[in-house]
Amino acid sequence: MLHFELALAQEVFGNAPDAVQVPWYDVSICGDRTVRVGRFSLEPDSGLDRLSHAGTVIVPAVADIDDTPADLVDAVRAAHRSGARVVSLCTGAFVLAAAGLLDGLRATTHWAHTEELAARHPLVEVDPDVLYIDNGRVLTSAGKAAAMDLCLHLVRRDHGSAVANLVARRLVVPPHRAGGQAQFVTTPVPADDGHRLAGLFPWILKRLNEPLTVEDLARQATMSSRQLTRHFHAVTGTTPLQWLLTQRIRRAQELLELTGDSIDTIAAASGMGTATTLRRHFQRTLGVAPDTYRRTFRK
Repeated sequence: MLHFELALAQEVFGNAPDAVQVPWYDVSICGDRTVRVGRFSLEPDSGLDRLSHAGTVIVPAVADIDDTPADLVDAVRAAHRSGARVVSLCTGAFVLAAAGLLDGLRATTHWAHTEELAARHPLVEVDPDVLYIDNGRVLTSAGKAAAMDLCLHLVRRDHGSAVANLVARRLVVPPHRAGGQAQFVTTPVPADDGHRLAGLFPWILKRLNEPLTVEDLARQATMSSRQLTRHFHAVTGTTPLQWLLTQRIRRAQELLELTGDSIDTIAAASGMGTATTLRRHFQRTLGVAPDTYRRTFRK
């Protein structure tokens, strides 16, 4: 296995932020032997038989895609049969594919290995152009930063957007990149103050309640609309309007979780304009109505 993905999963799920008052994850590293991870030795907490009792099984990246131990594949398959949610980070998808868990599903892995995954497992619909894919009980991610995105997505699914944002702030990473964003982005994390849009992001976030247009953003960034679109895609992997919509939905999620404001008030505060517009985008993006989301995550 590769230590980066293992360490980030431990960091996200093994340590609850101080302000979180919800039951947190009980994390155990499972394996059948001590392994070398880079320059370090890793001693598992439990054997692979523990996986069949887990609610969620995360398979981190494997260092050698030609070496997927049969006992690990069997244990992951058994965990899924027992009802566990099974997640792969980066090349961990090869373990899930070997277990037959990706047959008939969309899946992804690091872009350098997507062709090999598709060639070895023709029943898997491999998508090389996304950060992560959520199939409900089976989830896969691309490499490195995308693995963090998927881990935060899981926290968001389990505990809501406000809690996921607390985790992201503690780790000093962006709180949300949608799974459908492109894997290969020149600057995948828009937190570096060195790029030309560094000052634009906070300016937008302070004005989500306003009817912003691409022309408004371009004028603030002192560039043409075409230049803005090009820079936006290089930094975020998506368009200005799609990024803006994602931020509006995130703001609406937080307000639904943390306030008792009406849907109309939240629609105005998040820049959606009307409750009808908010409900349409919320349903299309998250798969649930705002009222249902509030009942699930309101603390």
